[in-house]
Order: sequence, then structure tokens, then C-alpha cells
Amino acid sequence: MTTYPADLIITGCTALVHVEGRADHERIAFRDDAAIVVRDGVVAAVTTAADVTGLPAAERIDARGQAALPGLVNCHTHAPMVMLRGVAEDLPTEEWFNDVVWPVESNLTARDVELGARLACAEMIRGGVTCFADHYFAMDAVAAVVEECGIRAHLGEAFFSSQGPEGRERSLEFALRHRGGAGGRITTTLAPHAPYTVDDADLAATADLAREHGLPVHLHAAENRDQTEASLARYGATPIEVLERTGLLGTDVLIAHGTGITERDLPVLERADGRVAVASAPRGYLKFAWPTTTPVRALRAIGVPVGLATDGAASNNSLDVWESMALTALVQKAAEGDPRWLTARQALHHATLQSARAVGLDGVVGSLAPGHRADIVLVDLTGPHTQPVHDLAATLVHSARSSDVRTTIVDGRVLMRDRELLTLDVPSVVRELGERLPALLDRGHGRRVQRYDT
Repeated sequence: MTTYPADLIITGCTALVHVEGRADHERIAFRDDAAIVVRDGVVAAVTTAADVTGLPAAERIDARGQAALPGLVNCHTHAPMVMLRGVAEDLPTEEWFNDVVWPVESNLTARDVELGARLACAEMIRGGVTCFADHYFAMDAVAAVVEECGIRAHLGEAFFSSQGPEGRERSLEFALRHRGGAGGRITTTLAPHAPYTVDDADLAATADLAREHGLPVHLHAAENRDQTEASLARYGATPIEVLERTGLLGTDVLIAHGTGITERDLPVLERADGRVAVASAPRGYLKFAWPTTTPVRALRAIGVPVGLATDGAASNNSLDVWESMALTALVQKAAEGDPRWLTARQALHHATLQSARAVGLDGVVGSLAPGHRADIVLVDLTGPHTQPVHDLAATLVHSARSSDVRTTIVDGRVLMRDRELLTLDVPSVVRELGERLPALLDRGHGRRVQRYDT
């Protein structure tokens, strides 16, 4: 091992590592009394604590009693929507959109979005999320927050066909201007909202732009079974088939939710030319009482990666990917009627490598392996709710909580140490946001961003 000084050395932890050449659920392994060496924002080595005893480092973290994991990825959210946490409760999807959320969002200013993004990034860093895929408005403000606070992000400026060609052009301009921003921590995407709000011509134009500029696409599709049935009645095609006929499945596309994906969609997804991924956010599906969930098992069988997500906090009420990991395992068991699916190890695989794949960062993050960016979280295992540890994978998925994350590191930079946020001032954000909420929540104007009518 190289002996020149490291930027950071973490010692004494139990490290989650991935073993190549095995089935997904068997690839998760744990290395006891491990040391992780970080240089220039990259994992240089995962070795033993004894091997680094004499190695100099600018910073050392004693992580005894803690597990080291790749940072979690929130594969689909609308981060600034933390501003709307709890304002639209116990409503069907149509009323949730039309009567509350889209009227309120018509009031948004760039400053509102910035404050929401600050609060969201603080919440995610505290919960062990080191990267998030965001699909929202006024995304210049979100990009600025990402650059400042040190988190990693995959960002897209959302658009609807009702905005005219200007919406699509703004989405492209944002993606090109911010691609590679924040020292490479920002990747970008085109972000049409969904097949029911973006017409076929705009979807086809988006596919052309994606191919021309080498950009991925992030959109909602087949969110629930009602959308699929409405699409079949109106167009004679499922939302997934609409994506195919407009050329979007010939690009790298991230599909949010997909609980309305049907058996007839599976061959379409399997033959897609591009790399298709799906992001699953099960808590929101339970809240909306949707009858189906993301068909993770069927998607895995055709090679489609499924990453974990929260959606926005207006529907999910939190940005807790740790909870999404546990819920994914439990909901899949119920949906399949099989306690052997999803196992804790499979859930960890979805939370790490598959989530990295879903946002186009396979080989960059998602694994504590040499050459990967040093996005690392340290999880305290000493609490009474995590002891004794008979099966560490089960402990992490079903017993540990996001509040057990002690330290969060992105690109080798410590963003939270011992639960103390180092790059964001939450009290000042909460104060200003509180002052702005009355104007933000006003619905007396009768406007709305869009109409939910699938």
C-alpha cells in the first residue's frame, strides 16, 4: 500500500464491501476491524486497521462500534418540497395535486426553492444520503446549494408541455450549463414531467436532445395502475409503451415509481436500447393507498436496476432513504407473498450498487472500493435497538435508523461529524422559511402549475 500521507483514514469499523462474480444478493459482505484510506476524494484502500497503524494522515476517525457503508443515494425526489411537508394529508392523488400542491407551487420563488433545498440537504446528510436525484423547478438555486454544502446530486429542471417549447429549452440549457458542476459532484439530466403532462412530440424531441447532447432523462412514468389504465383507454398504449414509441427508451432513462408497470411492459423494458432504471419510493405508495408497488422482482429478472427513493416530502413526509430501504424489503415480501424476498442483503444491494447504477454513477459511487469516490457513512451499532448483532445485514436494514448515522462524508470531505452538520445552518433556514410560508401557502389566487388528469 502507498505510504505517502492520506487525507483521511477511518479505522476500527466494520466495512460493507461488494464481492464480484456472485449473484446480487450474495455480493454483500462485511470486513471486521477494517480501515478505509482516502486520498484526493477517492477510496485508495480498504484494508485492516493494523495495516495503517503507522500511515500518516491529515485526519483520522476512530470508528470502533460503527459500520462503514457507501453513502445512500436518493434516486428520485423533489428536494425543495420539504417546504410542503404535511400541507396535503390524507388525500387521493388527484385532489392532492389539483387542490393543494400545484396551486401552492405556483407561488414558488427561487428563494423559496433555495431554502427548501438547504433544509432538504441537511435532512439527507443527517440521514446518510450522499447523493440525490432531484426533479424540480428553479434548479439553479438547488445547484448552488449543492455546490456550497458538499453533497452530490443528479439534477434536472422539470418541464410540462403546457409551458410550450420554452420549458424543454430551459431544461436543456440547465443540464448543459451545470453538467460537471461543483467539482464534478453535479451530474445533470433532461426532466420532462410525465407522459400525461408532456405530449408525444415533446417526449420525442427530448429523446433527440438526449442523444444529441449525451444526456440522460429522468421522468415519472406508470406511477400507478390508474395512470396505466387511463393511458390504455386514451392512447391504446401503456405509459411504458409511450416511452418506447417516442424514442425515450433508446436513451439512458430513469423512471420514477413504476408501480403501474404491467406484464406487457416487461418485454418493452427488456428490449430497450438504452439503460433503463426505475426508482422506487414505497412510503408514498402506501400513503396514497395505491394497490400495487414497484415490481422489483420482475424488473430484476429482466436486468432493470431498481434504486431506492423517497419522492418529495409533501407526499412522503421525509427524505429518509434508510426507511425506504426497510419498507422496500417489507413491502416486497407482502407483494410477492414470499418471506424470502427481498432479503436484507438484497435490500442493501438496492441501496448501494443498484441505486448508483440508477442515477448513472455505476463505478463512481455505491461501493467502498479503490477508485470509487469517497462517499461514506458511519453508522453507530452500539444502541440498545441494534444489539445483539446476529446478522449485520438484518441489523442495518431492519433495526438501525437514519438517526444512527454518526458521520457523513462526500468526496472525502466530512459534511457531518458525530451528528453535527458542518456545512449547513439549519436554524437560520427554518427562521426565514417560517417567515415566507404564509405567502407560499396562499391558494386564494386560483392558479395551479398544471392539472392532474391522466
